[in-house]
Amino acid sequence: MSELTDLTIADARDGLKKKSFSARELADAHIKAIEKGRALNAFVTETPDLARKMALESDRRIAAGEARPLEGLPLGIKDLFCTKEVLTTAGSHILDGFKPPYESTVTRNLWDAGAVMLGKLNMDEFAMGSSNETSYYGPVTNPWRRKGANTKLVPGGSSGGSAAAVAARMVLGATGTDTGGSIRQPAAVTGIAGIKPTYGRCSRWGIVAFASSLDQAGPMARTVRDCAIMLKAMASHDPMDSTSVNVRVPDYERAMTGEVRGLRVGIPKEYRIDGMPAEIEALWQKGIQWLKDAGAQIVDVSLPHTKYALPAYYIVAPAEASSNLARYDGVRYGLRVPGKDIISMYENTRAAGFGREVQRRILIGTYVLSAGYYDAYYIKAQKLRTLIAQDFDQAFEKVDVLLTPTAPGPAFGIGEKTDDPISMYLNDVFTVTVNLAGLPGISVPAGLNNEGLPLGLQLIGKAFDESTLFRVGEVIERSAGPTPRPGTWWEV
Repeated sequence: MSELTDLTIADARDGLKKKSFSARELADAHIKAIEKGRALNAFVTETPDLARKMALESDRRIAAGEARPLEGLPLGIKDLFCTKEVLTTAGSHILDGFKPPYESTVTRNLWDAGAVMLGKLNMDEFAMGSSNETSYYGPVTNPWRRKGANTKLVPGGSSGGSAAAVAARMVLGATGTDTGGSIRQPAAVTGIAGIKPTYGRCSRWGIVAFASSLDQAGPMARTVRDCAIMLKAMASHDPMDSTSVNVRVPDYERAMTGEVRGLRVGIPKEYRIDGMPAEIEALWQKGIQWLKDAGAQIVDVSLPHTKYALPAYYIVAPAEASSNLARYDGVRYGLRVPGKDIISMYENTRAAGFGREVQRRILIGTYVLSAGYYDAYYIKAQKLRTLIAQDFDQAFEKVDVLLTPTAPGPAFGIGEKTDDPISMYLNDVFTVTVNLAGLPGISVPAGLNNEGLPLGLQLIGKAFDESTLFRVGEVIERSAGPTPRPGTWWEV
């Protein structure tokens, strides 16, 4: 039954329709893969009994001719999404034992579409990180390794558990969240596809907040088409979320015509940063040539405020985090460390419950919002954010989509950058602009480097034009050829 785990979402959907196998068989194959792959530490919580129960209901619906769009497809859920009566930790000690009495809108949409839940996936604590090393439950390991080396590599972050589980064939697809690149960057370094939709496309209700004006849920899967299938089910207008936008959700899969002739593809010169590895520039040139060969028109564009994006992001995001994380005090849910009075209980709980990176960002955020510094830092960062959005508006007057690298390099070793937060933050240099402007961005697997590690290319689109990203992304994916399966060194 192991071959069932090699199916794409599209293939598994078709196989279930043809009754080539059952939803229960599909779920069991993935449950077995999860059990064999625990060395990767991709899951915080496994839910095999729930998966089998949901799969049996899917088999009943399929037999009755009542199949829904994702009927019987087993998925993993990033542990930032609240799942009713299932442990939800956000990768943090401070949420120990928290089992929400409600379901997030995105996961409810998936279950209503017939998907099956395999469990909750590991992540950087409160989504703060670029390597999945800040989780209270330990780092996730990338299933890929460098040629001839045994160094354990990071899977990117913060959705590293989602990326590793998809790449290792433990799940058909997974949910992720993206605040500054946390879907696209891990997708790139694990050889899968992942899209951050337009801000407001997917409801944020029931997702543990990091930075409310930046966070956005999205799908991660092995192919661009699979991401399109998932996003159609995940996206919706939600009255429970004031930032949810009431616009029609297209049939993304139908929009994937494979035709890009005459499409104008912008190449932003500011993304050629100092010290960028030659292999990333070479990959970018390959992507440009692939789209040229497919009939697209290549246009050079300028995004002049790009150089300010990373510092602006690391003011806005921590500021919003410091506000959002104030609710974790040991009073209502999660960890509680007693003290001599309520103030000391707050202090003890937050000191024990939050990890080092979360504490660092809370301190930075509180500082930039404090009296005397609010105007100097936070207001300036918000003004820069407006200028960055205006850069994109002007570029999209000339082009239909932008092509850039996703990450400045391949996966690095676990522990190699943990003592250098600035170097770690630079992993988001190509992705944070998209979040600051609220635009959609997709990472597409585009081949392997000379060490045998995956690399990705990023496409950035106009607001609510995910359809074009899927259409162009599939052309790049087809030109690059299928990403090989990583080795199985982690299996027991």
